[in-house]
Amino acid sequence: MAVPKQRKTKSRRNNRRSHHSLSKMGAHACSKCGNLKRPHNVCENCGTYKGREMVDVLAKLEKREKKKKAKELAQQEEQAGNLSMEELSKK
Repeated sequence: MAVPKQRKTKSRRNNRRSHHSLSKMGAHACSKCGNLKRPHNVCENCGTYKGREMVDVLAKLEKREKKKKAKELAQQEEQAGNLSMEELSKK
C-alpha cells in the first residue's frame, strides 16, 4: 500500500482546492416579459418557457386572492362575535 513520505503543506492543499469554489448562476431575460429568470426554468412572472405558456399565473393569483378574502371575512365574523351588548345595539 502506498504511503506518502512527507506531509503535504496547507498551501499546497489550498492551491489544489482553489478551483473547487462555486460559480454564480447566470440570469437570462425572459423572452415574453423581459424579467430576469434562471436558465432552463419557467418564468415566475409570466409562466412561459421557450415561448410557450406552461403555468397559468392568473389562476394562481385568483386563488391567492380568494384565500385572502376568505380569511378577512372570517376575521370580521370573529370580531362581530366578540362585540359587547352596547355595540350590538348600535348596529
